[in-house]
Amino acid sequence: MQQDSTNEFHTRLRKSKDLRELGLNPYPGRFSKTHQISEALEIAEKEDVRDLSKILESPLKTPFILAGRLMTFREHGKLTFAHLQDFSGKMQICFMSDFLGKDKYKLLKKIDIADFIGVEGELFRTKHGEITLLVSKFLVLSKALRPLPEKWHGLKDRETIYRQRYLDTTMNRDSLNRFVLRSNLVKALREFYWSEGFIEIETPVLENVSSGAVARPFTTHHNALDIDVYLRIAAGELWQKIALVGGFEKTFEVARCFRNEGMDPSHLQEFTMIEHYAAFWDYEDNMKFTERMFEHFMHKLLGTTKVKMKDRDGKEVEVDFKTPWPRLKFTEIIKKDCDIDVLDYDTAEDLLKRIKKEKISIEDADKLGYGNLVDALYKKVSRPKLIQPTFVIQHPLSTKPLARKNDDDPRLCDTFQLLVNTWEVINAYSEIVDPVDQRERFENQALAKAQGDEEAMMINEEYLKAMEHGMPCVSGWGMGIDRLVTLLTGQENLKDSVMFPLLRPSEETMRKEKKVMEKARKILKKGKKK
Repeated sequence: MQQDSTNEFHTRLRKSKDLRELGLNPYPGRFSKTHQISEALEIAEKEDVRDLSKILESPLKTPFILAGRLMTFREHGKLTFAHLQDFSGKMQICFMSDFLGKDKYKLLKKIDIADFIGVEGELFRTKHGEITLLVSKFLVLSKALRPLPEKWHGLKDRETIYRQRYLDTTMNRDSLNRFVLRSNLVKALREFYWSEGFIEIETPVLENVSSGAVARPFTTHHNALDIDVYLRIAAGELWQKIALVGGFEKTFEVARCFRNEGMDPSHLQEFTMIEHYAAFWDYEDNMKFTERMFEHFMHKLLGTTKVKMKDRDGKEVEVDFKTPWPRLKFTEIIKKDCDIDVLDYDTAEDLLKRIKKEKISIEDADKLGYGNLVDALYKKVSRPKLIQPTFVIQHPLSTKPLARKNDDDPRLCDTFQLLVNTWEVINAYSEIVDPVDQRERFENQALAKAQGDEEAMMINEEYLKAMEHGMPCVSGWGMGIDRLVTLLTGQENLKDSVMFPLLRPSEETMRKEKKVMEKARKILKKGKKK
């Protein structure tokens, strides 16, 4: 198999050289086309195309000029059929020896499947009714030195799909459309924010203090300042709230975030979030806003509120986003599912004893602070049951270091999470605006970190200073774009919704890169000797 691949590469490379010897550059700088393939097909469906016989007699002076990648190529003596694919779609094209001329037709021997070519010609309909472009001129735009995956078997290996996404989106239209939907989703969300009076701002990716979520950060060193800094774990939560101190009222950001944690189908270390903050709102206002937002983009992008997804067992389920969604209290659903009222326990040690008594197994439970232990218990016994869109509200105070205390029960916070098909899609709450309360929460987090909880939040003195200048009541919200796209497109793994997910370099790649570097060192060494 390796030998066949090597032979194919050298055969194509030789064809590239042959084109150059004929005075044809196999990699020209630009090409001007008149239509996308989808536009040409649409025109052909609306208008009567001429018979092939009439085209052969007198070609049009204003032909279609298209460009794309060759996906099929079938020679039949003096007639060759192929399929040309661009971003918009795919169309059959036809080369005729008598129409092109023998010399030009011979050049087809230098063309292979996967090559990018430009074609000029007129549309006609075959006997089977397929719209086809009769080619009068063609030009090689990029000679592919490697073939595409075999048509009928396609690209099946998941790692190859992630590692060579360009082959996946070339061969699998559903995959390409998934990323188009992702782009359109972000566009629709931005438009909705703008229509609601929000301002998009940008906040730092490198931070002195890791904050905005309970998570383990990536650490790096800033050489110019000679300090360690952290890649952000949230989409500028504290920075956006500082902006509200400075007079803004509604802000949002689309941001890449980074968490140095484990990998599974619903977690990646690099991911995209949208966060927003609105002055003078509480978490109830934010829930209503969320329902409006989802109804807006679901109808705009999908034309329905119903989506088919796969549950944790791989079975297909129908999820309906029609609002309003149910609101379930966090502590009440845990008690219902395992008969533990987490509010009865003040320490992680006491709660863990009860968890063990109920024979509930939680990984590394003895290393978790109280808040993270409560959250882990919820994820173990309750979250797997939440399939339809559901607001889980009013989390315990210790699980949300930045959330406002509930007025009726100070043990709880004014919070909500949106759960869909067991995945947390949104985390939101009424924010703390009392700097004294916030300092106390930060100090409790520092204690948990000192006890070994690596995900506990750091104290942020600069943020506290801003709060002490006066912060308006505010509600904030964060949503994972990767998770949402994965759910809406019926995928099971976040990597299927991220165009280029991070992977460990392949052995082949490392071997080739090492070989190049060794060659470079030898050349450098010889140069120094001279």
